[in-house]
Amino acid sequence: MFKRKDGERITDLPSYRQLMPFLMPTRNESVVYYDTYVKAEKLEAYLKSLGDNPHKITITHCVLKACAMGMKENPKMNRFVCGYRLYQRDKIEISFSMKKEKVSRSPIKVVKMEVIPEESVEILADRIQSRLQVERSDKKTYTDKEIVLVTLLPRFLLRFLVWFLYWLDAHNLLPYGYIKSDPMYASLFIANLGTLGMDAGFHHLYEYGTIPLFGMVGEIRDMPVVEDGKVCARRLMHIRWSYDERIDDGLTAGIGINSVVRILEDPLTYFSGGKPQEKNSGTQ
Repeated sequence: MFKRKDGERITDLPSYRQLMPFLMPTRNESVVYYDTYVKAEKLEAYLKSLGDNPHKITITHCVLKACAMGMKENPKMNRFVCGYRLYQRDKIEISFSMKKEKVSRSPIKVVKMEVIPEESVEILADRIQSRLQVERSDKKTYTDKEIVLVTLLPRFLLRFLVWFLYWLDAHNLLPYGYIKSDPMYASLFIANLGTLGMDAGFHHLYEYGTIPLFGMVGEIRDMPVVEDGKVCARRLMHIRWSYDERIDDGLTAGIGINSVVRILEDPLTYFSGGKPQEKNSGTQ
């Protein structure tokens, strides 16, 4: 069975790209790392210009919005490999992590949401805020109940269950209801460490699920840069990316990531009405 509910199989591929999943069966042996710095002065000014900010728009909302817009501009980035085959997703779904409290013992929650590139950042922020109210409450979510249930199993049954899930997924037999609810079946994973006052690190890709892209966002800081032959301080946001090379080549990834950087460096233009105006050249 080649058809999936979360993507359409791509068959018109060069021979070498059809062969890549067989030569590199796992995501972490196919991973490529990218290092990017966003000039954040305009981003900070944009957030400051919102005043009382009734929609509670944050850096995280802006990053999710920019990623969705960049993925629409570069749809080849919205692909995934499963069962040695390449698929194109039909929607942009982004998972992101958060803590209930800013303390080390606080559990990490992962939220998965469809992000529509055309919707305004205000609507996106409102949708996320509604979802977070549920996630941060004491009410058990679908994922919470799922994890509690499977961890009650003996280890040998748990190992078999995980293997069976992989087998079902590889043969496109995993129920869509499971895929739809699971945050590891998404276009992209974003972790904003800047909210914890931390810098970005390089993250592994998860073998479980179908996420081929992982972005770690660091805190906006003053950093030295060279401009016109002189060293000066700029407000920069460090983002590190992990990328599954099997979905397309490095040039496509570079163009897609530069699109996200370009949008974040000029949010007033690109977030206006939820649609970008005239495109500027990509960040060098």
